[in-house]
Amino acid sequence: MRLQEATVAMETQGYTFDDVPKVDEFGPFEQSRMEFRAMGAPAYRVSVVTYYVGSMGLICVTIDALSGPQVSLDGIRLIGRPPSELSAELITYLEKTGREVRFTPEGDVGSDELGMYPRAQRAGDVLLTRLVFGKPNDWAGTMYDLMPADEWHVR
Repeated sequence: MRLQEATVAMETQGYTFDDVPKVDEFGPFEQSRMEFRAMGAPAYRVSVVTYYVGSMGLICVTIDALSGPQVSLDGIRLIGRPPSELSAELITYLEKTGREVRFTPEGDVGSDELGMYPRAQRAGDVLLTRLVFGKPNDWAGTMYDLMPADEWHVR
């Protein structure tokens, strides 16, 4: 999906965005980043962030724990949960479905095959799950390699 296609898709779901994408470097490639928020939400309340790299197009989507849309996988709620609860459910699901369980250096459970890694996000005095989606490719063989550097920061 290209940036223009994503902005149209997000608008039809009730999200707005800043007019100009933020541009960074992603290895040897130029990376564009678009931040979406619910219509009427303050500018600082970013719900979804999309990343695009050169000719590869959309490589990564992140969903905020506090303001992002709810996302589920076969009945497992993925957004806004205590990380330990989601990790336990995901491990059970991945093992039951014959998928490899992957751990990030921080200990988060995810799946390269499903293209998703939950991340912990601070919400006041507790941690809740946010989600990073991506599709490993020839250039980035794992989700860890694919995720932009700013997604590894503690939120």
